Amino acid sequence: MNSVIIYTTNSCPYCVAAKALLNQHALSYQEIDVAQDTQKFQQMVDLTNQRTVPQIIIDGVHIGGHRELSRYFVKSPLKTA
Repeated sequence: MNSVIIYTTNSCPYCVAAKALLNQHALSYQEIDVAQDTQKFQQMVDLTNQRTVPQIIIDGVHIGGHRELSRYFVKSPLKTA
């Protein structure tokens, strides 16, 4: 079982694409919308050192955004439920 957290905003097309990729691989995830919550946004920045979305964390490891998630699936396929 993988722990997946994705920081998003509702107006981000890359966030939609990243969530679709996670769904395609049948992985559940915790979505944290940072659009209107400055504390959650700061939490994302503190964890990832990035200010853009999406930011994806898998099993406590910061993967990056949509592009990096796509590469991650190619390099090390995640176990699905």
